[in-house]
Amino acid sequence: MVNKMKKITLICSSLLLATSSAVFAVENHGKAALERANAAAKTSDAKEIVKQASAALEHSLASAIVLKGAPLKHMESASNHLEEAINAGNLGQADQAKTHLNAAITEIQGANS
Repeated sequence: MVNKMKKITLICSSLLLATSSAVFAVENHGKAALERANAAAKTSDAKEIVKQASAALEHSLASAIVLKGAPLKHMESASNHLEEAINAGNLGQADQAKTHLNAAITEIQGANS
């Protein structure tokens, strides 16, 4: 009986740790994605936009892995806008990239709220 209780306690503790770790990861990646997207939107250099937007994309994708429902849809939309911003930046179209970055920022904020 004692061993059974220990197993139940261990399983519950493991589930709680996994859940709290996932929430922590979402918060960290969501925050980092927003910071990087904001940094990209503040610059007018296409290469810097690509650099910052690429980092934001990595964080948004990492965050989306554990999101569900509306926050997931927001983060997926943000990821799409970040990809478009990267493509525009690679073509030297900083203004078009900024349009996508601003849309991505709005979506990331929606996912993080």
